[in-house]
Amino acid sequence: MFKLKKRQKQLQIIIRKIRIYPSWQGCVLLSVILLLTCAGSASAQLTLRELTINTRELRVGLDTLWVVIASILVIFMNAGFAMLETGFCRRKNAVNMLSKNLIVFGISTLAFWAIGFGFMFGDGNNFIGLDGFFLAGADNSPAMGEDYEGVYTALNWTGVPLAAKFLFQVAFAGTAATIVSGAVAERIKFIDFILFSVFLVAIAYPLVGHWTWGGGWLEDRGFQDFAGSTVVHSVGGWCALMGAIILGPRLGKYQENGSTIPLPGHNLSLATLGCFILWIGWFGFNSGSTMAVSDDIAYIAVTTNLSAAAGGISATIASWLLAGKPDLSLIINGVLSGLVAITAGCSMVSYSNAIIIGILAGTLAVVAVYFFDSIKIDDPVGAVSVHLVNGVWGTIAVGLFADPVIVGDTNIRGLLTTGNISLLGVQLLGVVAVGIAMVILSSTFWFLLKVIFGLRVSEEEEYMGLDIGEHGMEAYNGFLELDGE
Repeated sequence: MFKLKKRQKQLQIIIRKIRIYPSWQGCVLLSVILLLTCAGSASAQLTLRELTINTRELRVGLDTLWVVIASILVIFMNAGFAMLETGFCRRKNAVNMLSKNLIVFGISTLAFWAIGFGFMFGDGNNFIGLDGFFLAGADNSPAMGEDYEGVYTALNWTGVPLAAKFLFQVAFAGTAATIVSGAVAERIKFIDFILFSVFLVAIAYPLVGHWTWGGGWLEDRGFQDFAGSTVVHSVGGWCALMGAIILGPRLGKYQENGSTIPLPGHNLSLATLGCFILWIGWFGFNSGSTMAVSDDIAYIAVTTNLSAAAGGISATIASWLLAGKPDLSLIINGVLSGLVAITAGCSMVSYSNAIIIGILAGTLAVVAVYFFDSIKIDDPVGAVSVHLVNGVWGTIAVGLFADPVIVGDTNIRGLLTTGNISLLGVQLLGVVAVGIAMVILSSTFWFLLKVIFGLRVSEEEEYMGLDIGEHGMEAYNGFLELDGE
């Protein structure tokens, strides 16, 4: 009888401790603990300390599983970018687009492992990380105790293993590099794109990432970018914009009389498939940024989905009004713009405000496409309109719509939700600082590549297509080839 009462008392203590977890996690943990404590002989009974350790290990295991699944979803977004960009470009450049979207993630993985991850998250100063290169630094693994910080102090807020942290972050780095591919499509040399991708993932992206997520000066000032509207999308967008400007437009795109000649993509089925893949992958992109299993995952998924849907609908209406017809390419970019814009504030805004963010994002995407065409900046897939314009809008939207009740932090207060203007000021500061840094860094490197290798393929090669000129093969071998296709 004494042993039974003692066991009942231990279980009551354990149950009280389990209440700190979300309901479904508590059920899982309680079931496991009951099995461990009630089964077997008396000699197999676990002590309270052992149960606590097992509970912690189970929590870390669940969090790690979620982060790895989210990482895979984000990595799979590369397939979406490949389909989208290839479909939006002409048939004679399909192999080139597929090759760039495939190789860029391999480049990103090695460059981020060797240099970028240390610059971004390694301990250093408010400007740049200076430790943890080649993933060689120690981490605050649960096995090393709660007080052990290692050399990646900025990542100590999440208890998953270092390998899981790196896998998730390298997926983000690859996304930033892929954004550039579409804006410089159909006229850039393959070697120049490869070298710029190394520069972006190893230096430019980690620099801004350290400012905002690595314990840098913007983070210290309260800058908010939950999953990367600025860190990922604006960074890629600024680099894409400068590349498109320095490269110049494709042959035949703009006429001397000021008119614009459409150069339509060859396969909108591929592009639409790419949009759906990206939409699905974005749930890993945003919800995975919790880096833990929690109730926030579902909430973030819903705000993400609402903004994407609103972006697609508003882009449909805007293109219908401006062009007289609902343009599928603009609808696709409207959906993606809604996803980009909600990325910064997906955990901080209400459902209704997520829809407002998406509506404005889709409209901005359509207007931006026409604007950049009017000033003769040739962006074949609309990458600048989607990622730069709406990366900026999404970052500013946090300063307008952030709700401290949703966030659970009274310091994160939006202008339109609480009347507080200070957060909006910090968000604008971040937008401007990142923009200036990326324009300077990317322009410098683009010009260096232009001087050393020459950025652009020859006119003959551009006319015949980069598939033959750069790769010596065709995506659709055996089909009739039409001039200028």
